[in-house]
Amino acid sequence: MAAKSAHFSETLLLQGHIIDSLTFSKVLDRIMERGGRFTIQDIHVGQRKYERSRAVLSVEASSQHQLDELLKELRNLGAEVLEKEDVKLAPAPRSGVFPDGFYATTNLETWIRRGGRWIKMAREEMDSGIRVDRKTGRAEPVRFASVKKGDLFVVGHQGVKVVPLERPRDAALFEFMTSDASTEKPKAAFIHQIAQAMRDIKKRKGKVCVVGGPAIIHTGAHQDLAWLIEHGYVNVLFAGNALATHDMEAALFNTSLGLSLKSGAVTHEGHEHHLRTINLVRKIGSIREAVRKGAIRSGIMAACVHRNIPFVLAGSIRDDGPLPEVMTDMLQAQREMRKHLMGVDLVLMLATTLHSVAVGNLLPARVRTVCVDMNPSSVTKLSDRGTWQSISLVTDIGYFLRELRTQLQRR
Repeated sequence: MAAKSAHFSETLLLQGHIIDSLTFSKVLDRIMERGGRFTIQDIHVGQRKYERSRAVLSVEASSQHQLDELLKELRNLGAEVLEKEDVKLAPAPRSGVFPDGFYATTNLETWIRRGGRWIKMAREEMDSGIRVDRKTGRAEPVRFASVKKGDLFVVGHQGVKVVPLERPRDAALFEFMTSDASTEKPKAAFIHQIAQAMRDIKKRKGKVCVVGGPAIIHTGAHQDLAWLIEHGYVNVLFAGNALATHDMEAALFNTSLGLSLKSGAVTHEGHEHHLRTINLVRKIGSIREAVRKGAIRSGIMAACVHRNIPFVLAGSIRDDGPLPEVMTDMLQAQREMRKHLMGVDLVLMLATTLHSVAVGNLLPARVRTVCVDMNPSSVTKLSDRGTWQSISLVTDIGYFLRELRTQLQRR
């Protein structure tokens, strides 16, 4: 670390598509906003479509603390401190507790420098610590529940490199979309793009995850989601007790929350239908057995069983029952979600705020994420909590799923 005229400085490297992705301007803006100063020492701008740009700049601050805080923000924008020092490691003082000053991860690709070489973190996951295996040197993000006493964790920001997402120079899918929760987006064009993405993913045998809330059934769109599952456009489902319960209530009684799905009218003793549904499934033993034995013949859960699509149902304190497959251990539900998110290409978050935020916290920033909800505040909560790559659409979930199905049925 060099000090000059009572100032503290570091040399930073930016490389990649830093001009057209606005990374370079964001870094300079952030330095000035935080009261720092910069000097551009060298810059090369890529002249061809796939040629990378490179910039070296010196950053100064009035105190070591100010410089450290500034470097922390700039690293998350992709700036790399030109250093030859390895990461600092410290042991966990006890199980479930990180060492003081532990490095808190983002959802961006992260590397650590150890033994003079750069090691890529095993996967991207925000709000975790970086555990380094003593024998293999493997670096992975872990949360509090997985911390064991004596485990080695990265502390501070020395020897850590974050790779930002870059906007591609060629025309890209979803290019015209933004993450703001505007109600004035061209909905049909938006859904057309999503349908095309799902066709492409299915063609190359990729993976689409749906995170769904019970409003899918309340709006009568459960058959449209079931159609997507039956025709191979959905590969994994995340939901709660309510979606599964009301989906099977619809199959048994043609009601949702006791309201007729045909007329919208209150049905006789309809308020008991969801309880009788849960009781039937618990009596048979599981959702899968209820479908296999013909007790549940249609809907989302039946489609999942018929197509052998995995589903993860995470419970909450307000659940009735719950259904046999509902996980009441939140850590277990997190582990199952994390497992099924491996290799996912697209996540559709449909009318469920809490489940969407939970899944967003497990996702790498590179995974395409679409959030659909009637409430604008629901779709903005994702970006507020770190899932800033999410693309939002404020609309009725029934309309969205019906239009998506229509688009996918067209050749």
